Amino acid sequence: MRVLVTGAAGQLGREISRVFAKHDEVVALPRAGLDICNHDAVQRVTHETHPDVILNCAAYNDVDEAETDPVTAMQVNGFAVRSLATVAREVGAVLVHYSTDFVFDGETNHPYDELASPGPQSVYATSKLLGEWLACGAPRHYVLRVESLFGAGAEALDPSVRPRGSTLDRMVDAMMAGRPVRAFTDRTVSPSYVPDVAAATRALVKGKAEVGLYHCVNTGRAIWFEVAEAAATRLGCEPLLSPITTGEVQMRAARPSYCALSNDKIVAAGATMPTWEDALDRYLTARTAR
Repeated sequence: MRVLVTGAAGQLGREISRVFAKHDEVVALPRAGLDICNHDAVQRVTHETHPDVILNCAAYNDVDEAETDPVTAMQVNGFAVRSLATVAREVGAVLVHYSTDFVFDGETNHPYDELASPGPQSVYATSKLLGEWLACGAPRHYVLRVESLFGAGAEALDPSVRPRGSTLDRMVDAMMAGRPVRAFTDRTVSPSYVPDVAAATRALVKGKAEVGLYHCVNTGRAIWFEVAEAAATRLGCEPLLSPITTGEVQMRAARPSYCALSNDKIVAAGATMPTWEDALDRYLTARTAR
């Protein structure tokens, strides 16, 4: 199977490339190798490589900056996905596109499933929802909502280069360096380990699961403070941790307060999604072993 990975230099793209490269022929392109906003370049590269699967890991992920740069956010997260869907249709490829829990308004008290109505509260969230819709232009597509990713991927394409980590990665970096850490007590999430997301992606594609929308997250939910506390306890860094609320932090973009996702559908389709606690243990074991 030939696989084209866009956004291959990022946290998710690096791990996706590594996991698929164990079994498949992978063409992994960072933004410098393929700007997905350039339709001509997307079409040329896709027709040259003729992939069986296109995995779109390219994204504009700066939630706050998107409020002042909505055009770029919409181009990368939205309209560029239309180009990928178009070329996937032309070459008969499966398109896998990654979205986010931010498409929901957070005004609930139970995990969202795939039938829940979106209610984006920011430019970033709106751009990601647009990308979900446009990905459906590919006859064979998987839209995978991921959330609170962690695990920067030490065994990625170039182990000497570690990409900028996500929230939990930065928390653990700070704890291991003896710096103080603040964590939200009013945001509920389903933390997701990047290697588990990559493995689930391949399980869907190889298993030829029904196309459509899936929530690709580790099992379970917790407030951010509980996640940070679990990491601090394992690392022996509890004194470094302090609680904080979103109201105490100045942010341009609104964040959904409750954004845990149900992964029942993807598990039923054959993917293995361990609990976030199990994933955190594996992640910290790998971090402390370096």
